[in-house]
Amino acid sequence: MKIAAIDIGSNAARMQISSVLHDKKKISFKKVEYVRFALRLGMDVFNTGKISYESEARIKKLLMAYRLLMELHEVDAYMICATSAMREAENGTNIVERIKNELGMEIHLIDGEKEAELINNVIIAVLENDKTYLHIDVGGGSTELNIYKGRTKIAAKSFKIGSVRLLEHKEAPDVWRKMRTWIDETVPTHENVIAVGTGGNISKLFNMIENKAAGGKATLAELEQKRDYINEFSLEDRINMLQLNADRADVIVPASDIYISVMKWAGANEIVVPDLGLKDGILLLVYETLMNEED
Repeated sequence: MKIAAIDIGSNAARMQISSVLHDKKKISFKKVEYVRFALRLGMDVFNTGKISYESEARIKKLLMAYRLLMELHEVDAYMICATSAMREAENGTNIVERIKNELGMEIHLIDGEKEAELINNVIIAVLENDKTYLHIDVGGGSTELNIYKGRTKIAAKSFKIGSVRLLEHKEAPDVWRKMRTWIDETVPTHENVIAVGTGGNISKLFNMIENKAAGGKATLAELEQKRDYINEFSLEDRINMLQLNADRADVIVPASDIYISVMKWAGANEIVVPDLGLKDGILLLVYETLMNEED
């Protein structure tokens, strides 16, 4: 069986096709295809409130390309989810309707809570029962914060702040204060909180740290040091010398600022960065839906 997940974010759109593997009663997903394309919908939406005609045309071309790849891989089922930029766009629902009518592909506009829930379903597998975690997921347009006692989520909040929003200076003036207040009031200060980071920017930053702390974790100091190092380079040098993708080079520092600020406010000195995200949560939902249909 092969299934696919398409995540249309504010910065990029990703598609992952995976084989479903069965090992006794345990199932896992083996990646067979992964494609990422920088649509940059947030640039449109956070500046003008809507998705431009040119961006809509690119969405359609990309989805047609994704559909061809899924046909070649003989995918059994797939799901498309769109997050912050498309759900906030004035013409987002109209574009979703046109794509369904023209391409026969359904896009689900999910809110921050649903986005956090889908990621939660795959994140809990890497958490330990006796520890307290603060999960930070920074996208192009929003940041989802989730607090766990072991594998149980005890609090969650979505904030309209993300890497593309910061880059375009379109975040609400009081969003930093609101985020800090929520952390001050919600995170257990008497406990040793470990941060869990998901999102393309924290994965890249994490991988760029050469000598990580024991146990595959990075310290807050290491994140700050690497963020400051990247910040010293011009955009052109980040692309040519640090070999960052163009759509990563300009947002990695703003995104890092969010992770670092949240960790400081929560008193988290270490961060774990599993190779998991929204696409993995979508894959799990696709699989569970297929199994329920068979039953």
